[in-house]
Amino acid sequence: MLCADIPARSTFYDKEETTVRNKTFSGGVHPLSHIHHGKPLTEHKETKVLEPPKEVVIPMSRIIGKEAKCLVNKGDYVKKGQLIGEADGFISANVHSSVSGTVVKVENRPHPTGVKRLAVVIENDFKEEIADTVVPKDISKLTKKEFVQAVKDAGIVGMGGATFPSHVKFMPPEDAKIDYVIVNGAECEPYLTADHRLMLERPDDVIEGVKAIMKVFDIKQAKIGIESNKKDAIDLLCSKVSEGDGIEIVPLAPKYPQGAEKQLVYALTKRKVPAGGLPLEAGVIVLNVGTAAAIYSAIKTGMPLIERIVTVTGSCVKEPGNLLVRFGTSFEDCVNACGGLCDDTAKLISGGPMMGIAQSDTSAPVIAGTSGILALNEKEATKHEVSNCIRCARCVEACPMGLIPLQIAAAADAGRTAEAKKYNAMDCVECGSCSFICPSRRRLVQSIRLAKNAIRNTK
Repeated sequence: MLCADIPARSTFYDKEETTVRNKTFSGGVHPLSHIHHGKPLTEHKETKVLEPPKEVVIPMSRIIGKEAKCLVNKGDYVKKGQLIGEADGFISANVHSSVSGTVVKVENRPHPTGVKRLAVVIENDFKEEIADTVVPKDISKLTKKEFVQAVKDAGIVGMGGATFPSHVKFMPPEDAKIDYVIVNGAECEPYLTADHRLMLERPDDVIEGVKAIMKVFDIKQAKIGIESNKKDAIDLLCSKVSEGDGIEIVPLAPKYPQGAEKQLVYALTKRKVPAGGLPLEAGVIVLNVGTAAAIYSAIKTGMPLIERIVTVTGSCVKEPGNLLVRFGTSFEDCVNACGGLCDDTAKLISGGPMMGIAQSDTSAPVIAGTSGILALNEKEATKHEVSNCIRCARCVEACPMGLIPLQIAAAADAGRTAEAKKYNAMDCVECGSCSFICPSRRRLVQSIRLAKNAIRNTK
């Protein structure tokens, strides 16, 4: 959680940006700061290709979904793009080798989620031998069934951070009526600029990916939501679409969590996703701009998902930048490619400051959900002393889900699981807006997570 001093109430929202011309949702926060969310550190820096390391560590687990079934053993030779982990269940995703070389270990290794998970360790031979299964397809000729299978085969998952298997989103019930493709280009998390750079550097991949989804599923309209402070990306994508495409580029108010799925759907369509429901129930398919580009690239080239853009940034990174990184590359290698860490580094985070996960081991590998690596100094990472709730209701005002965080947290802290459930704890998206805005520095999200776990474990 970002721990900058809480500013005056009026500075949480940029009044000039939050106008009728920029669509948004109710609630949320706008974490203004002296460095403007940290984005200027990297938003104008072109993506550099990071050479793959001597050894990659590729987990069989993403973030969401069941762990893939490992298909290789120590001593096996694998090629770039080869399937090494097979999806094991409906909510699971294929895993592929990002390099060619020899499997030297199959064991539990540090994972960006903060725990150790099964991973395949491959010694890179730098020959870049391509697997025989890497075969380009004509995306314009694929049937719906073939398209979904191609997405599944390529191991495409949500690139916004959650890594939900994308093929599942493309399998709505037969009677479902889908009216919109909603594309998330908001990138509202402070510091991160990976999606911004993707839209500037690979706009055609984004647009063509969206067009392919619209064609395959016979959807007439798509909306790409981008925060209005990314005017260069808005202008560029607007130049790539024509009136007959059915694709609209929509400026959004710069506010967190503008890119959250349910908030994005409401901002762009005024439709509400039912509590506990999925966007399909609101007649929309939602995906990240990175996912759209990954789908198009994987089908066009035949190469499955084995790399992504990662923003390496923060006050303690000597040369912040954006890198195109092969999966399995360590956080340490990424940071070193950006000049290394400063001596006063106090915290390393996978992701952004609002929803990212603090890391205890720099050997953790980049995976599909690694949107950024953030290094903060001691002042920025300080945990402020918690004081009593003053019943100001700022957390209620900020909650994008319309919940009462203070009540849920109080019930959780007291072990009153039924009461937390009554206050709809399970609808919390854990965005951190309540904790950020709380003047008493109460760790509301942590308490709500405990409540959610207790509810799940209650029979």
